[in-house]
Amino acid sequence: MRHHLVLRVVAKLLIPLIMLFALYVQFHGDYGPGGGFQAGVIFGAAFILYALIFGLDNAQKVVPSGYLMALVSAGLLLYAGVGFAAMFKGGNFLDYGVLAGDFIAGQHLGILLVELGVGITVCAVMIVIFFAFAGRGNGDEEDDDIATSPDLSPDSSPNSAREV
Repeated sequence: MRHHLVLRVVAKLLIPLIMLFALYVQFHGDYGPGGGFQAGVIFGAAFILYALIFGLDNAQKVVPSGYLMALVSAGLLLYAGVGFAAMFKGGNFLDYGVLAGDFIAGQHLGILLVELGVGITVCAVMIVIFFAFAGRGNGDEEDDDIATSPDLSPDSSPNSAREV
């Protein structure tokens, strides 16, 4: 892969900056535009860029699918955990004010943790979807071969006879 030397060098410079920007968007989300969803998309896009430049096999070695599924679950559990923690402290589900002694501090803590859970989940789901679609062209699934799929052209119908 020496013919992609410029892309590799530029990607090695850009990917850390993209991930740093994702962290900025994540932790600045309660003060301005941004938050968990946007940060998760940016972080996932940085990893997808890595996979596009350095190859799908290398990307799957960096983050195995089991780890991704654990991240999806961890993000969902963090989101739900904040809601249940608020309930256990006497508030409603996702009532952040009761999470700390001060109402404002509880609001900031709660939204930070919820947005972190959203960011983790969105990033992991984006990568899982990318792996699912990027791996389809490798011949892993024989059922998806175009020769075995039914003829769905406009002039054919299920009741029409096929010519041999």
